[in-house]
Amino acid sequence: MLGERWTILILRDAFDGLTRFQDFRQSLGIASDILTSRLAALVEYGVMERVDYQEPGSRRRHEYRLTDAGRELLPLLAALQEWGDRHLPRAEGPSVMRYERGTHAPVRVAFVDQRGREIPSDHVDFVPTAAYPEARLQLLQDRRSA
Repeated sequence: MLGERWTILILRDAFDGLTRFQDFRQSLGIASDILTSRLAALVEYGVMERVDYQEPGSRRRHEYRLTDAGRELLPLLAALQEWGDRHLPRAEGPSVMRYERGTHAPVRVAFVDQRGREIPSDHVDFVPTAAYPEARLQLLQDRRSA
């Protein structure tokens, strides 16, 4: 669902506060049919919800608002931005900086343990569970033993 090319950009705009179809369209320069399809998929997967609104003298329209599941994607988008800023930097610098509200101390995305301590990514083990695809697990085991 997130792998489609426009989805991340739509989510970025939603986190920036855009909710209306025309605002997404104007911001992204995306074709209406593609935007309609992507918004429908985000609603279908529970990432956004469609809410009716009507301005005086106009027909009823829809806003697209992030759900709790959608808001939980913010660290993913922030991590992608950090990666881009580090590995594909723009000459003019980062487009967004992240700061703690109140202290204005810089923040970044990280793995954090149960006690709130940051854990370096090379100290994090990813352990397959029973839900992990068996064929993929076998392939990984074969490659490690080769």
